[in-house]
Amino acid sequence: MGVEFAKGHGTQNDFVVLADAEGKLELTDERVRALCDRSRGLGADGVLRVVRSEHVADAPEGIEAEWFMDYRNADGSIAEMCGNGVRVFANYLVHANLAQPGGFLVGTRAGDRAVVVNDDGSVTVEMGPARVFGESTATVGGRAFAGIAVDVGNPHLVCVTDVDLAELDLTVPPGHDPVMFPHGVNVEFVTEDPLAGSSSVTEDPLAGSSTGTALSASAIHMRVHERGVGETRSCGTGTVAAVAAVLHRAGLDGGELVVNIPGGQVHVSVGDQTSTLTGPAVLVGEGTLSDAWWLSP
Repeated sequence: MGVEFAKGHGTQNDFVVLADAEGKLELTDERVRALCDRSRGLGADGVLRVVRSEHVADAPEGIEAEWFMDYRNADGSIAEMCGNGVRVFANYLVHANLAQPGGFLVGTRAGDRAVVVNDDGSVTVEMGPARVFGESTATVGGRAFAGIAVDVGNPHLVCVTDVDLAELDLTVPPGHDPVMFPHGVNVEFVTEDPLAGSSSVTEDPLAGSSTGTALSASAIHMRVHERGVGETRSCGTGTVAAVAAVLHRAGLDGGELVVNIPGGQVHVSVGDQTSTLTGPAVLVGEGTLSDAWWLSP
């Protein structure tokens, strides 16, 4: 009778959501690529399969969440975590009466993630720790950009720069060090909005205690090239990585920033133990894929 789907986005990072509670769909790489193709499929940056955690063979140990976000990039590859995707996933669970509004857990390949579906339609996600683990460079158009490597359950290289972000050609993947990032990397390019004066870092109980030092920026701007996808309008884990990198550059253990991406705006808080991401999650529509299309890719 066809395959049910929904379509949603978080700050215009868009996803096809497939309901597959018992894990019976054969979600091949080619089917994912076809679904995400904006000419021959529905069009999306990735696919979120909604499946009970007990039916996910490669789920990490210790998952307590009933529902698991089986996330696939647009090229069919599996990714550990997606900050925008998990917000859309959480909103879908409430919409489909699979979870109650408020707080609950979502299983991911980076572990359980606590989410809160807020009354205003936004979703807050506990993203886990953002760990700085080194420095490297990315190259765009033959130009090298110094970057800070950050692990948010998946790998990122954050390049803080003063160039006009609009001038960067991200139609091709930025060059990166394959030894440091053997499985590829999400690359973020970031500029900072300077403060008129200094502003003390506030304490966020979810993200851990702050140092009480001052940040030199109130907000940042970001463009991102995601491995396995290309440039996207937003990347949730990338916004967390970007804030962690900016704080690291300032010598801070924690802080909170607004992140402006082409698809909108999110709020990120980073601490020494965990981080949180708050932003919109929009369900655009739902329908049914025909059996003939599903069997054709």
